[in-house]
Amino acid sequence: MLFNSVEFIFLFLPVTFVGFYWLKFSNKPLIAIRWLVFASLFFYAWWDPKLIWIILISVLFNFYIGQAILKWERRYLLILGIIGNLALLAYFKYFNFIIDNINLAFSSNYSFEKIILPIAISFFTFQQIAYLVDTYKGKTQKHSLLQHCLFVAFFPQLIAGPIVHHKEMFPQFETLARSEIRFDYIAWGCTIFSIGLFKKVVLADNLSLHVDPYFSASANSTILTFYEAWLAALAYSLQIYFDFSGYSDMAIGLALLFGIRLPINFLSPYKAGSIIDFWHRWHMTLSRFLRDYLYFPLGGNRKGIVRRYINLLLTMLLGGLWHGANWTFVCWGGLHGLYLVVNHAWRYIKSFIGLKNNDHKTTITGICITFIAVTISWVFFRSDSIASAIELLRSMFGFNGISLPQLFSNIPLLGEYEQLNFGFIFVHDLSNSVEGIIWVVLSAIILWLLPNTAQIYTGTLLRTENIIKSHRITWKPDILWASFSAIVFVGSILFINSIEEFIYFQF
Repeated sequence: MLFNSVEFIFLFLPVTFVGFYWLKFSNKPLIAIRWLVFASLFFYAWWDPKLIWIILISVLFNFYIGQAILKWERRYLLILGIIGNLALLAYFKYFNFIIDNINLAFSSNYSFEKIILPIAISFFTFQQIAYLVDTYKGKTQKHSLLQHCLFVAFFPQLIAGPIVHHKEMFPQFETLARSEIRFDYIAWGCTIFSIGLFKKVVLADNLSLHVDPYFSASANSTILTFYEAWLAALAYSLQIYFDFSGYSDMAIGLALLFGIRLPINFLSPYKAGSIIDFWHRWHMTLSRFLRDYLYFPLGGNRKGIVRRYINLLLTMLLGGLWHGANWTFVCWGGLHGLYLVVNHAWRYIKSFIGLKNNDHKTTITGICITFIAVTISWVFFRSDSIASAIELLRSMFGFNGISLPQLFSNIPLLGEYEQLNFGFIFVHDLSNSVEGIIWVVLSAIILWLLPNTAQIYTGTLLRTENIIKSHRITWKPDILWASFSAIVFVGSILFINSIEEFIYFQF
């Protein structure tokens, strides 16, 4: 069941919402929480009822390990918990990948039945590893199994995050069933959900029509032109942002309907002036997890510059592998690791030679360089193989020639360059190129000129650790914003022709 499906919007969500508040205000607060847990598990089981046992075992295992750690404070219990979680993830997500690489390396022919990847396993596994580590450090307190089940399975954030912290959620669960209804939360939630729905079904899904054909053609050894390659790469950069940030907005909005505040997951990452800044803004809850539970334990920046750079590379390589069992994701993570190393090294060099460090200032040049670097990395993320990614990058950098319109053929100087040819700049009938350019330009205008969700809700109780710069467009509880929400929602519903999964559901 998808957030952008008719059955979710008009059946599951209303039934869950009405049932929760009816039980809550019928003096049955405990049953209201149970209802929310049941609805969340039903939501998960909708994908494949046979796999519900995986999340149930994960919840029970981590809850009782956590309780044992609270009672006995033994390090071996933490190690046991982490191994158990990683073993579950490794079997379902990486077993086939490992076998395929063993066969490739040793020319063997081991064959096993393909393992179905349970949806959301990466997200709820990381979430519970963080819970166990913090429990061992004494940062958690006793709570019920029901609360832990809601912490893991709460349907708005279950499938693709945000990856929530126990300290953000358990205090809210303590008062959830007893608190008064927050009509402001419901109003905020409806608007944020509508914005997220618009991002997904209007922007991301239409951009995908000009992404999939080109990447599929490249995977099938079709050599794209310079312009086709850049259209595909730029469209995918915008698609994955609107797809994933749209999901995160919808998750935040849905949670607010039930009186729960989730952390902000995106803060205009393509407005970042450096790669360091980009990772402060993109998938912020994953960045927080990688920083706190991988980069810092590896030593962070406490053991010298060289060790710091090695830790950055290892963190991003593992972060890339977390996204999927494919070497393309490892390349994507490694590339971002190199970006971060270069960015930190440049800061160090400027400091060493006495140049003023203005990295905190976001410039147009910095934004453009960062966006192009990130777009190049997305080619690996989207491609089926490293070979097809490299071939598409060759086209992007002009190694397969650059076409210019025929009218430029009469310019003498241009005729001297062997890489230039004159004719059609879109030679393959893969999509409506004009329509694709329009969607890219429209999406770019929305991306760079309009405020992000956190800016719209500056002054509200949306959770974010970042300083949010104010914007003149801010939400108010008035008829104008109510009308805007209604128009965006209805318009988005009209765009739902076919149900497209969110990109991050595959992780």
